Amino acid sequence: MTIDERTAPAAPVAGLRERKKRRTRSALLRASLVLFVSQGYERTTVDEITAAVAVSQRTFFRYFANKEEVVFAVQDLVESHFVAELRARPPAEGPLEAMRGAVLASWDTVDDVLREVVPVDLYMRSYRLIESTPALLAVHLRRSTCLEERISRLIAAREGLDVDADPRPRVAVAAFFGVMRVTGRLWGRGDDTSVEAIRRLTDTYLDGIGPALAGRWR
Repeated sequence: MTIDERTAPAAPVAGLRERKKRRTRSALLRASLVLFVSQGYERTTVDEITAAVAVSQRTFFRYFANKEEVVFAVQDLVESHFVAELRARPPAEGPLEAMRGAVLASWDTVDDVLREVVPVDLYMRSYRLIESTPALLAVHLRRSTCLEERISRLIAAREGLDVDADPRPRVAVAAFFGVMRVTGRLWGRGDDTSVEAIRRLTDTYLDGIGPALAGRWR
């Protein structure tokens, strides 16, 4: 047997191991989110999650540090998708136009991003859970502050500006994320929890940024 023959199976075995790890992580995510939205985040225990997937607590903590990390794992994917869409916007677009195009494109393709991890309707219900759970909402707002800074620097780079010398990137991003918070809150109170509903609401409220900031209102 040659050296190549002895080592050939290593790559397929490694690939199989990685696929198994991804499946286990996705199963833990799905089970966690189902339990969180059905019986409440704070009432759900790690024991219940592991029992639903038939794994040990040790396995759970191999993938997630705690329940909070599970809740925001899918949110990380969605936020990264938004950032990627923003990076891909045409250079000729202004900051608000680029952010608007990116967020609407993100909602249009969110199912493609999440399909292999969790069903999109489960993600939408977990997003609503964040909006209605004080402890999670506090974490969400803190995370949003970090994302705003990241986007401010991205917008400044697009415009060829120094983000620390020119206030406009941070002001524009603050206005944009203010709309995101308002639409998220209003959508969370409504009866329609679909992607289409939050996209429609986001589009409508983004229409109002310019008029709301320009001149008198009467």
